[in-house]
Amino acid sequence: MPLDQKPVPAVPAADPRPAETAWNVRSSGPWIHRDLAANGARFHIAEVGEGPLVLLVHGWPEYWWAWRHQLTALAEAGFRAVALDLRGMGGSDRTPRGYDPGNLALDITGVIRSLGERRAHLVGHATGGSLAWVAAVMRPSVIQSLTVVSAAHPRHLRRALLTDRRQMAAFDHVLGFQRPWIPERRLVADDAALVAEYLTAWTGPNQLEPEALAAYRQAIQIPSTAHCSIEPYRWLLRSMARPDGIQFARRMKKPVTAPTLHIQGAADPVLLAHTALGAGEYVEAPYRWRLLPGVGHFPHEEAPERFSTELIGWVQEHKG
Repeated sequence: MPLDQKPVPAVPAADPRPAETAWNVRSSGPWIHRDLAANGARFHIAEVGEGPLVLLVHGWPEYWWAWRHQLTALAEAGFRAVALDLRGMGGSDRTPRGYDPGNLALDITGVIRSLGERRAHLVGHATGGSLAWVAAVMRPSVIQSLTVVSAAHPRHLRRALLTDRRQMAAFDHVLGFQRPWIPERRLVADDAALVAEYLTAWTGPNQLEPEALAAYRQAIQIPSTAHCSIEPYRWLLRSMARPDGIQFARRMKKPVTAPTLHIQGAADPVLLAHTALGAGEYVEAPYRWRLLPGVGHFPHEEAPERFSTELIGWVQEHKG
């Protein structure tokens, strides 16, 4: 697809931000930046290359820039690489509602359609990985292959948060997010110092470079981002005993029919490896588990070359 194609007209932003603030997340590089309309909101993407579509979805507290290494690697390998900013983060809309996993998954599949594609190789990290599982269940015809990074299957995660003390302790930040307003204030205080603390604590020996820490600290301070970005975590815990959460868990019993690559850092202190293990029971397609020694919560940034090699090999294997 030509990189100079006109973008799909965007819907009006629900939470307008100053132009200079929006520009800050649109880092220059070999990619182009565009806005797309999908599922009732406006989404920012960074795009480079031509060929089969690979859509990359970030986790918390990152934004599209987390995939900078993979964008160029995928383009060089002959793919159209697109990194998406999730609803409420980066350069995308901050809407007052819509942060349940079903709606966020429809954001992702809607962006695929707005990109003019029928199908895509979907790659998701952490929150983005959880949503990738959901998208593959809700819209199986749209997902050509799935790559899930640092994310358990939603049913495994639900079970772990109810029964596994170690995983509960690892999610202590999520428990803290349940309070009103205080978490948002803590996240942006002192130039978002807490975000840097989380990122540093969650990585393995190969720490994120200072440039990355500065970028994520800046991005979380865009107005309304701190609030919107933790709303999915509030839904996660608060819905467990509600009808919508129980219905969601039942819906996720449906098997994934897309070939699935599951990548996990062995040293991940947030999503423990034993929580992620075993998701293949929900996949009725080729399933590959990759446990990366010495890697924490951010494999795509801590070991970008190894990660890109695994990812490119997988999408090449399943691009037919």
